[in-house]
This record gives sequence, C-alpha cells and structure tokens, in this order.
Amino acid sequence: MTHTPTDPEQTATGPAAEESRDAQSIANDVVARVLARAGTARAEGGTVHSAYDGDQLDLAERSALRRVTGLSTELDDVTEVEYRQLRLEKVVLVGLHTGGEAASREAEISLRELAALAETAGSQVLDGLLQKRANPDPGTYLGSGKAVELAEMVAANGADTVVVDTELAPSQRRALEDVVKVKVVDRTALILDIFAQHAKSREGKAQVELAQLEYLLPRLRGWGESMSRQAGGQVGGASAGMGSRGPGETKIELDRRRIRNRMAKLRREIAAMAPARETKRLERRRHSVPNVAIAGYTNAGKSSLLNVLTDAGVLVENALFATLDPTVRRARTEDGRLYTLADTVGFVRHLPHQLVEAFRSTLEEVGDAALLLHVVDASHPDPEGQIDAVREVLSDIPGVEDLPEIVVLNKADLADPVTVGRIQRRERRTAVVSAHTGEGIAELKELIADALPRPAVEIDLVVPYSRGDLVHRVHEHGELTDEEYLAEGTRLRGRVDPGLAAELDAVAV
Repeated sequence: MTHTPTDPEQTATGPAAEESRDAQSIANDVVARVLARAGTARAEGGTVHSAYDGDQLDLAERSALRRVTGLSTELDDVTEVEYRQLRLEKVVLVGLHTGGEAASREAEISLRELAALAETAGSQVLDGLLQKRANPDPGTYLGSGKAVELAEMVAANGADTVVVDTELAPSQRRALEDVVKVKVVDRTALILDIFAQHAKSREGKAQVELAQLEYLLPRLRGWGESMSRQAGGQVGGASAGMGSRGPGETKIELDRRRIRNRMAKLRREIAAMAPARETKRLERRRHSVPNVAIAGYTNAGKSSLLNVLTDAGVLVENALFATLDPTVRRARTEDGRLYTLADTVGFVRHLPHQLVEAFRSTLEEVGDAALLLHVVDASHPDPEGQIDAVREVLSDIPGVEDLPEIVVLNKADLADPVTVGRIQRRERRTAVVSAHTGEGIAELKELIADALPRPAVEIDLVVPYSRGDLVHRVHEHGELTDEEYLAEGTRLRGRVDPGLAAELDAVAV
C-alpha cells in the first residue's frame, strides 16, 4: 500500500502540504478498499450455479488447467519477454486520478475492475499504488519519484509484474520497466491475455490472435547488435558511406514483416468465415425467425440468463470474459412463436480497440437482431457506468441505434432497491430479474413476446391433408389462434409472414 514520509525534517507544512496529505490519504483508502475486494466487477466468492446451468463440463475442463500458485517464469532480463509468453503471477496495480471526489471514485471502480481482470488472468494481487496527477508523465507514466516508490513496493512484496490501469505507450512501458526491474503490463495487454485463454472456437482464436498482433506490432524493440538498425548505402553524408553498409533487413524489420503477413492471413481467414454466419442469418430471414441479441457488461450474467431462457447449459463462471464465443439457441414465446437468442461477447470499460475491430464481424450480429436484451449487473457499485460503456461500443455498429432495447437488471436478489429504482427511472423499458433464483423471468418473457415482430398477414383458410408440411411451418413460424380438422383438410386461423401466406393461398381449398 502507498505510504507517506514520516521523517519530521522531510515533512512539509502549510496548505499545500495539507492538500498533499489529504490526496495521499484518499489514495491509501482507495487502494485498501480495492485490496479488500469489495464490489468488483467479479462478484465476491466463488461461482454459484443454478438448476438451469446444466453439467458445466466446459468449466470443469477450464478449472483443470488453472495456473499453480508459486509457479512463475521469472527472468533476470525482462527484455527477453515477448508479449504472448507472459505468465502473470504476483502483481502490483497502478492507477492515476486527477483529484476530487468524483475522480477518486471513478479511479477506485476502475482499479477494482483491474484487480478482477488480473485475478481472472491467473495472477495474485499483492498491492496497489494510486497517484493524484493532472496528466500522466510522458516518460514513466507516474513520474520519476513515484516510479522509484513503485520499484520499492515491488521489491518489498516480491512481485514479478506491474499492471497499469491504462494503455501505455511503448516508450512509457520500457521506461517504467527500466525503473521497476520487472515486467510491466498495461490494461490492454491484460484483457488480451484473458481473451487468449478463453477463446475456444476457430473464429474466436483467429480474432484474438489478430488483436494480439495489432497490439504487439508497434511494441517490438531491438536490443544489442543483433537487432540494431543497420544503415545501407550512402546515408548520413560522406562519412557514413563505406563501412556503414548493413545486411539490408534487420531482425526487427523481419519480425515486423512476418507479423504483417500473419495479420493479413488472419484477416483473410476471418473474412472466409463470414459466409457461414450470413447463410444462417439468411435462413432465419427466409423463415421469418426473429433474433434476440443478448449484450452487456462482462460478468453481468448474460450466459446465466441464456441458460434460464433456453436451457442452453453454456459455461457460467464468476470471472470476467468467461465466455467469448457467441452461442445461439432457439426459444418460443408463450403463444408458440419461434425466435433465437444469441449471447455475444461481454464489454468492459476502455475495451481495447484492437478487440473491437477483430470482433466486429461477431458484434454485427447485434445490429441484425430484432430486439436487444441489454443485461446489467444491478448489484455493481456503478451500473450506469456499465450501461454507458456498453452503449459506447455498440454505437459504432450499424443498425443498433434503431434497435428496440430492454434493459435487464440482473442479480436483483443482491441489488439495492434504491439503485434499481434509479435505473428504472432513467431507462425507458426495463426488466428486473435474477437468473440465479428465477425472479422476474416470467415477466421478461412477456416483454420479449410483446417486443418481437408479429407475422404480418392474417389467414383463415383450409389446407389439404396432403400439405401437412405447410401446417407444420405455420406451427413453427406463425401465430396460430385456432386449428380445426375438417373433412377436406385442416382449417387454420392466425397470422403468418407474407411468403408463407402466398404458399398457403396457392393450395387452399
């Protein structure tokens, strides 16, 4: 935890010193609460499953591969570490705030989330440092004095990694590593590390690898003669001619070229996977099956809600970004109308732009939906901040701005009623549910049924018994109000889409 000087001769006096001590006291209190794990995005305690979650075989497989406490890949020279080989273990958190109650509260929530991210990645959070500063230092992010203090904290705790609550410039990361003498990982690298661990599908792995390479490309660096830039030809004037000609491409340039080639290949592979999604989408449109997209902040309970609504049995874990690959399941309204529910990747504050671009093809499924279920963790200390963070990412997706939305306030059994009421007054259409206890699920299903588009054409006709396939399609994709069996065929009353109505008219007797 951060400390203030105690030597009377070094302690300043006056209003400026009092303000400094107040800022330091606030920072100390924030770090203490963060380390106490109160109110993080990752709920306190272990994972609690409901009867709807199924056998959770995927979770058992993931738990069997957890990192072992005390196992580390410590290196004497941190410059040997490549990003994709990082093994986070014992970490110290670092953050900044600009002063004031609102800024310190926002910094505390962000630092709590960073602690949850670090633990999800498989590390142990030992300590934290929060500095009041108007602007980050362009050299070491913290400034020389705080960087030295951080180095002392790292040495005292035996940490092997520093995690910074922002995306660092390559020069800042190098300068901070030179001071603290351990690995420095920023928020973006941490999130990418979690995504790399949790991606399972071929498309998900390709998307994550592309995001990692985009992050890594500007952060390649050369050390020693083997990776130094070589001058070739007559450069730098007459004195830099003979004797200065190099071998052409240097090792760092070769690495960059390989990375660019790999990125181009990954983009081609991801583009080649798009037709499969488009085919499924067109098939749903052909049969007029509306799609309901589930989106929301990470660990808000999207997978749990999908399990309750469809008995999907997808993985549920008390961790950030536990599930990355989208899951689509069929469901029916109470009156028998068929629709699909699609669970998408979770969001987080300051979601790396590399991930947003890499997962754009997946996120576009949200824009193609007929209804958006925006799942919010109502028990979180800042649910409004979660809502704003999700909408900020979704605003870049075509079609989302006109999409009907239901804000689903999940974890109602743990939420403060005052917080729930505040959000209900702010949002136009809400549903208060608990995926764990089943509270409010029936009301949510009614809201979904009312919001889904209804078939446009009203029918009252008799279908011959030889065309039972059309009767089946009315049951599957239409809204049937009455069915009667007559001598000449089946009489159907209800509503269907225009395409099916035309086929029924052609065979009606």
